[in-house]
Amino acid sequence: MKQISERLYNGIIKENPTFVLTLGMCPTLAVTTSAINGLGMGLTTCAVLALSNLFISLLRKVIPDKVRIPAFIVIVASFVTMVQLLLEAYLPSLNQSLGIYIPLIVVNCIILGRAESYAYHNPPIPSLFDGLGMGLGFTAALTLLGIFREFIGSGTFFGTRVLPEEYGVTIFVLAPGAFFVLAALVAIQNFIKAKMEAKGKDTSKIGSGCGMNCMGCPEAKGCSKAEKKAEDKVEKKNEEKTEEKTEEKPEVKKPEKEEPKAEEVKEETKAEEPAEEEKAEEAPKEEVKEDKASEEESEETKTEEAPKNNQSNSNNNKKKNKGKRRK
Repeated sequence: MKQISERLYNGIIKENPTFVLTLGMCPTLAVTTSAINGLGMGLTTCAVLALSNLFISLLRKVIPDKVRIPAFIVIVASFVTMVQLLLEAYLPSLNQSLGIYIPLIVVNCIILGRAESYAYHNPPIPSLFDGLGMGLGFTAALTLLGIFREFIGSGTFFGTRVLPEEYGVTIFVLAPGAFFVLAALVAIQNFIKAKMEAKGKDTSKIGSGCGMNCMGCPEAKGCSKAEKKAEDKVEKKNEEKTEEKTEEKPEVKKPEKEEPKAEEVKEETKAEEPAEEEKAEEAPKEEVKEDKASEEESEETKTEEAPKNNQSNSNNNKKKNKGKRRK
């Protein structure tokens, strides 16, 4: 509940799109020729802003980051088409007076700005009330501008005659009158802000035209917002570092090898001794086998050499006999 009330208060007072952030100036200056037009344009934008914030927040995990702006425009265009059809059906006079500015809500920087900065990064319910708060702030600003321009320019209040026609200042109904009224209202806001600062109240979050774009602001050095922004960045970095450290897994110590007990050592030595005896018994058996194999080889060589010697002796005897016969 606290977050919801904070979102509503933020959109209506702290970051009012018209008087504080100075966004959406095209419909603000063009449509507010009367209080009814300002109220109708504000409520139309409020409905589109709240519904688009809700659906963008619901689809924030589905929409790819690279195509988020086209996706935002498609969602906003769908709701703008629905609202325009409802106005044509039930309020044709208001639809005719607003004209082309209803379709231009699709590219309104207030809607795209809130979708990019808040709805795409936050849950659905806070996003819904953030859009509702911004829409109500925009509606209040447009209605207030319309009341002043209509009353001073034509002497009427929501279409009812209050002053005679002779007392009307027609320039306030024309385009320059919108700049005069807007400048006067912003000046009143700054005067109230200065009075609040003199009383010691914190007004750092209320600043005409401050969109927290500290990189391109010439007064960023002495601005409390810029200092807070820098402090927030440092805090975020420190939090990220601490989270990374906590996420790192602790090193698992290997269990130290337990020293074998004396009884286990004795059993191992006993098991090794018979194994050595078996090896020692097997060794002479292998030597005996080798001796037998060598004896058999020597006998075979002798038997092979014996017929060879007999043949050589017989050949020699034949040669001797031939020699005796010749003689």
